[in-house]
Amino acid sequence: MTRNALENPKVDPTPIFELFRGSYGSELLTAAVTHFDVFACLAKRAQSFQELRSTLGLEDRPATVLITALRAMGLITQTGGKLSLTDLATEHLVPGVEFDVGDYVGLAASSPGVLGMVELLKSNKPPGRDDSGAAFIYRDGIKSAMDNEDSARHLTLALAGRAKNVAPALARAVDLDGSKLIVDIGGGTGIYSYALLQQNPQLRAIVLDRAEVLKIAEEMGREHSVLDRTELVAGDMFADELPAGADVILLSNILHDWDVPQCEALITRCANALPLGGRLLIHDVFLNDALDGPLPIALYSAALFSLTEGRAYSAEEYRNWLASAGMTSNAIVPTGVHCGVLEATKSR
Repeated sequence: MTRNALENPKVDPTPIFELFRGSYGSELLTAAVTHFDVFACLAKRAQSFQELRSTLGLEDRPATVLITALRAMGLITQTGGKLSLTDLATEHLVPGVEFDVGDYVGLAASSPGVLGMVELLKSNKPPGRDDSGAAFIYRDGIKSAMDNEDSARHLTLALAGRAKNVAPALARAVDLDGSKLIVDIGGGTGIYSYALLQQNPQLRAIVLDRAEVLKIAEEMGREHSVLDRTELVAGDMFADELPAGADVILLSNILHDWDVPQCEALITRCANALPLGGRLLIHDVFLNDALDGPLPIALYSAALFSLTEGRAYSAEEYRNWLASAGMTSNAIVPTGVHCGVLEATKSR
């Protein structure tokens, strides 16, 4: 029997994802209080992001992850380009004040999770990302779990747990009536493409990913009865020529794995591969443009930071990169589990 990628879950799984990512909030708060003295620093004077980043000795990516989370928690605010403490933090997290609870938070200061987060913030490298390789990301020249059959299968199917809940909403959120070919870059199991194919009978898809990952995509394509309209292409999205002839390219939960230079480079590669009027779909989570929340996305950003070279980005950040690549973007359409799709059209 053909599996239906357009079937919605009966119960929204978003609360499970929020609970799962909640531990990052505890780790970031404890690290800020006990290892970086964030609240003592800001109690002395308000500082710009760059000033505070320098004071804490952090690079831009970890500083963004930490400060965004603290702003989303309602502990830091920004006025006129300067970061300062909220009343909540002033009364309860400045060392030595009457109602200071910092020592209570500090009870977790030596826990493995907090110590691991502190090391990640200081090093700006995900676990395993050294000269020998990386666990959750891949690029030519370094080892990757996605090139090993067993680990690639485990990780790909694990990530599909969210994808199969969100794919039906994505398929209905995007109008592909006039489109003929979509290229799904880093498509994993292909579930997003398969939902779009089932929604749009005239559509064909190319799923680009690592060879071991595509073994799972082939199995899933067969189960969804769409292999006759699907081409599976093994390749490196940063190094290999992107498949030609697409009028739509999909980047679903891809860019958040990478730092700013790689995001800019990949968006430019996609824009160059599209014809005028071609569309790029960025399906991802989005921070507020002010980088002050929402809290669930700020905590997910910490999870991404801990496992990859990336973090969550704001719509404004994406729009700036798209504009530089000659693309005009539209409003974000929500798709579920905090995700949304930002559509951009090649205009030059």
